[in-house]
Amino acid sequence: MGFTAQQDALVGSSYEAFKQNLPSNSVLFYTLILEKAPAAKDMFSFLKASGPTHSPQLQAHAEKVFGLTRDAAAQLLAKGEVTLADAGLGAVHVQKAVADPHFAVVKEALLKTVQAAVGDKWSEDLSTAWGVAYDGLAAAIKKAMS
Repeated sequence: MGFTAQQDALVGSSYEAFKQNLPSNSVLFYTLILEKAPAAKDMFSFLKASGPTHSPQLQAHAEKVFGLTRDAAAQLLAKGEVTLADAGLGAVHVQKAVADPHFAVVKEALLKTVQAAVGDKWSEDLSTAWGVAYDGLAAAIKKAMS
């Protein structure tokens, strides 16, 4: 079964909920990542000095990750696969020595952050939609890394 219009709509509406409180959701996202993978702090220049605190760089990166996942959902609906608009994304991930376990940590943090952002609107369907979209994005990044 392919990605559905309902799944795309779920990702889209919850992405908007995420953006409504971007500063706090961004800090939560990176806090969750560092709880699972403290060494990841060194992968992000904006985390090296102080960890996850409100900063324009942290917010911009979180918005990019969530936005790329949102875009992945739209691509999965439209064509059944995800292609990266930014060809350099693979090289950046190689440079930072990103490995498979890192993608799993980010996925878990992403899902928990969306859950916090949407509150009582969280559902298994919403979790699945974001999970599938993120998996599509991760697969495209991994392909670009090889």
